[in-house]
Amino acid sequence: MDITIHTSFLPHDDPDASLAFYRDTLGFEVRNDVGYNGMRWITVGPPNQPGTCIVLEPPTAYPGITDDEHRTITEMMAKGNYAHVILATADLDDTFTKIQARGAEVVQEPTEQPYGVRDCAFRDPAGNLVRINEHR
Repeated sequence: MDITIHTSFLPHDDPDASLAFYRDTLGFEVRNDVGYNGMRWITVGPPNQPGTCIVLEPPTAYPGITDDEHRTITEMMAKGNYAHVILATADLDDTFTKIQARGAEVVQEPTEQPYGVRDCAFRDPAGNLVRINEHR
């Protein structure tokens, strides 16, 4: 079998702020930007990986989400523990310095983890944790 990762989803609560973070801060390209019923889905991805995408989506756009669930999702996003993504780079220190200089919220500076990776972490405008691993 030949299976690849094509698309993953992260919630946003401010599409313009999320777009600015992924496009301007991380350097991703915009692949699609679709509005429907006052909501917005933005597809971004690394320029050198045209087959890999992240869709920034309204977190409660799905039918059947109750008011209680909507409240829970909103609270979890505000705490920064609703969603996350792990990215990778060949030069973690350089990547960290560039992202930090662009004003991203730093959660963790480059660190050797006890589980065998060296990584850093930021929060996107919706509170999603964005970890970046260094390629070994």
